[in-house]
Amino acid sequence: MNQSIKVFGTLAYSKLANSVAEQGGFSRGLFEQKEFPDGERYYRLMDNIEDQDAVLIAGTISDRDTLELYDLGWKLSESGARSLTLVIPFFGYSTMERVVHHGEVVMAKSRAHLLSTIPEAGAGNRIVLLDLHSEGLPYYFDGHVRPVHLYAKQIVMRAAAALGGKGFVLASTDAGRAKWVESLANEMGVDAAFIYKRRLDGERTEVAGINANVEGRRVIIYDDMIRTGSSLIQAALAYRDAGATETFAITTHGLFPHNSLDKIRESGVLSKIICTDSHPRALDLQSDFLEVHSISGLLVDFLASAHH
Repeated sequence: MNQSIKVFGTLAYSKLANSVAEQGGFSRGLFEQKEFPDGERYYRLMDNIEDQDAVLIAGTISDRDTLELYDLGWKLSESGARSLTLVIPFFGYSTMERVVHHGEVVMAKSRAHLLSTIPEAGAGNRIVLLDLHSEGLPYYFDGHVRPVHLYAKQIVMRAAAALGGKGFVLASTDAGRAKWVESLANEMGVDAAFIYKRRLDGERTEVAGINANVEGRRVIIYDDMIRTGSSLIQAALAYRDAGATETFAITTHGLFPHNSLDKIRESGVLSKIICTDSHPRALDLQSDFLEVHSISGLLVDFLASAHH
């Protein structure tokens, strides 16, 4: 047990923080928090953190959660933590991660800069990110903070092996993730497939072809993130039309806003989706159709190694 590591969690990530602390044998740190009638929030650190390694598990699932992450991280550093590790399982500004039209605000960059301004703990600050939509995002963090990019590859591989059995095809929704999926398929010793798309106009695309033979085989589609699922449904339909016997999906980040998961299920083209608990909404939606695997073991391994 490493009692010098004290694990805190924002409200949305309290379950994951509890799991990491329990599995890793770490101390569990607590904040008191409440809200005033006008919406202003109150936080109070309930633990002595001086000369300890503070870990804050939080997410940028909304701007409110991002500010909670900033405020609590600021307090931990200001209270004398020896080191500060901000674990962000889901970095929620992947849509606006680069400029497309003149004058646009690159939210991923501005939020990364904001988190980089949290005061430096004695032994430094670290920000841990998981399966980012864009590999370039860590470079937006600056100053004294050190970004670390973790991959949920082992979780994905175990899930795919359990779903696919023998002779399955690991697939992607489009050519954009083809290299990552191909690398993973090679490591697992299975075939990889991806879809060629043709853009019809500014909003619509159509499937132009598939690069592999999927006829008579199970297809497991991997994407780092599922939001509304429209691209996933389109891909699953294409693989079914090409002769796949059954299609599944695995994702690291399952967002499923509004009733999008119901729409995916009702499409009838997917037998099951597996995702992680990197986004807390997945835990609220888990069912026989949506299976949730925890990233707590991955985080425990990293924290134990980083603080050894």
